[in-house]
Amino acid sequence: MAAAAPVILWYRNDLRRADHPALAAALETGHPVLPVFILDPEAPHAPGGASRWWLHHALAALGDTLAAAGTALILRRGPAVPTLVGLAREVGAVAVHAGQGIEPQARAQDTDAAAALAEAGIPFRRFRTHTLLPPDAARTGAGTGFAVYTPFARAAAALAAQLRPPQPAPAQIPAPARLPESDPLPSWRLLPTAPDWAQGLRETWTPGEAAAEARFARFRDTALAGYAAARDRPDLPATSRLSPHLHFGEISLSRLWHAIPPDHPGADKFRAELLWRDFALHQLWHHPELPERPLRAEFAAFPWREDPTALAAWRQGRTGIPLVDAGMRELWHTGWMHNRVRMVAASCLVKHLLIPWQVGAAWFHDTLVDADLAANSASWQWVAGCGADAAPYFRIFNPVLQGRKFDPGGAYIRRWVPELAALPDARIHAPWEAPRPPACYPAPIVDLAAGRARALAAFAALHR
Repeated sequence: MAAAAPVILWYRNDLRRADHPALAAALETGHPVLPVFILDPEAPHAPGGASRWWLHHALAALGDTLAAAGTALILRRGPAVPTLVGLAREVGAVAVHAGQGIEPQARAQDTDAAAALAEAGIPFRRFRTHTLLPPDAARTGAGTGFAVYTPFARAAAALAAQLRPPQPAPAQIPAPARLPESDPLPSWRLLPTAPDWAQGLRETWTPGEAAAEARFARFRDTALAGYAAARDRPDLPATSRLSPHLHFGEISLSRLWHAIPPDHPGADKFRAELLWRDFALHQLWHHPELPERPLRAEFAAFPWREDPTALAAWRQGRTGIPLVDAGMRELWHTGWMHNRVRMVAASCLVKHLLIPWQVGAAWFHDTLVDADLAANSASWQWVAGCGADAAPYFRIFNPVLQGRKFDPGGAYIRRWVPELAALPDARIHAPWEAPRPPACYPAPIVDLAAGRARALAAFAALHR
């Protein structure tokens, strides 16, 4: 008897077994399932260094969990669509299942894959695996996408109430009788070699589906009740830190949405943050130019500055502004930065220094383990004042006031800027005001009041 032909499960940003509609539908066919991940080295917005580190370990973890269920993860490197179609022909696939692409590159891949597979007589089915809702499900009364978060969240929450509950991981996944050749994961060279800058990442993170579940359980049990009140405090372990797991799809938004009872004291705020993630994907779906161009057309003429010295100081956490430097050093060491501090650091770059938001977004893309194209682009446009639902141009975060409000005892500063550890709480957020500022810490690269005035003048002129 001839071996049964497989269904290919094309993994992209949904690296899990549980609550995976494309996998569930593949199992329902009764055919063997062949999980595949393709690394396209020429794809636009390819993963940066920190994301490549995470991807290596995420794929290793996915391979382990699939092996525990009785199958294997096949790795192939090359242009995504020709590689996928070639593999489908090679194994005689009866269908290809995948999560729906949201990013412009993934949407183009979906279109090209559907056409090429149809020519080969192989059905291509897509499923919602990366978002809470389909990216175009929430619509305004005029039938368009939303440009403002609050009405989007209202519409999306109403739709989310109708969602099916998440599905558990299948215990068994039947494998084809003969597996095709797979690239060895180390051959992809996703990990840094010399210098090995990933020590802090290894100390901070454990990628993979099991680790995502464990992290969520800890957050739910220890921090969720106080989330609304404490989530802006970088000195406290008050946030979930699930963002990299969500970016790689190691846990689904649906799983998180349904795992918290609506009457839980932290439910409303945490769900609102989940909807912010869908809102960013919603924006990218309706505005594929989001990573490169401002959504507000007038910002194409904004008088940005080139200042390589200031940019280098910002990247290195040597601006002389403690909260900004603490965040940038946390980012370099751990591949992550607290969200409140991200806003302050980004505001410093685009407003106090007038350096283009795209430059900051590119640095975050390379250094964040949760470097999500939609969330990163939408957030930088929000801070710069040029995106959908953007912060008004006159909103310029004062790093000193932000530090005193959200790191009142200076614990966050002392951890990441140890040069200032001996300063009293009253001086640590503005060491230049101390009678004897620490000689080992630089003076601010910009006067905050002067930088604010310069930014306000530039923004006001643009709006006139």
